[in-house]
Amino acid sequence: MRKILISGSSRGIGKAIALKLLKEGHCISLGVRKKEDLINTSLDPMLNNPNKLIINTYDATKKNSSKEWIERTVKTFKNIDTIIHCAGIFRRTSLIFNDNEIEDIENLWKVNVIGPWILTKDAWKYLSNNNSARIIVLVSMSGKRSKGNLAGYSMSKFALMSLCQTMRNEGWEKGIRVTAICPGWVNTDMAREINHFPKKDMTQANDIANICSNLLDLPNSAVPFEIAINCQLEKII
Repeated sequence: MRKILISGSSRGIGKAIALKLLKEGHCISLGVRKKEDLINTSLDPMLNNPNKLIINTYDATKKNSSKEWIERTVKTFKNIDTIIHCAGIFRRTSLIFNDNEIEDIENLWKVNVIGPWILTKDAWKYLSNNNSARIIVLVSMSGKRSKGNLAGYSMSKFALMSLCQTMRNEGWEKGIRVTAICPGWVNTDMAREINHFPKKDMTQANDIANICSNLLDLPNSAVPFEIAINCQLEKII
């Protein structure tokens, strides 16, 4: 049984992973921007064991948000041995962006890169106390190749992949294993405006949840660093 932090929205990949791992008996601390969105859902804390599920307000752009979340989690679970980073934003900022889009670029950087960095840093001492800690990061195929003109989004995801590599390097001797999951299109709110590719043919959030579950069962000697997931043909990277 693991003590798991999951960052993400009240819908989509983070929710699917939380539900899957909660049903498997793990202790889940879910960090979302709007806790009220989970009222009367399967992740409503009032409908679950408070010793197994806690819901926290978490905003990657706000100072001390991660510290407060971690403190509450440790108070309840006594430890943290896994982080699953699902929080992220998508913007269509191109290379030659408009002057009023500079805020979009800054937010992509804050949420997609600095957020996971700070959350990992703040939880590092707990992860280091366990010889089989896990960090799973939802990166994207956009962290492996730049496709089209999504300069801002791709920039943030390439940086996130670099951060994952450093997490792996720094944590290896402490038994911390890192996996960067790189899907293409996933059928979540982030892809709701995508009309050229059928939602049914996209990777589904539950598929990602199953992968995360399998990763937690693997020994330190068999944890893959990178998992690329294709829902359409991609060039070999």
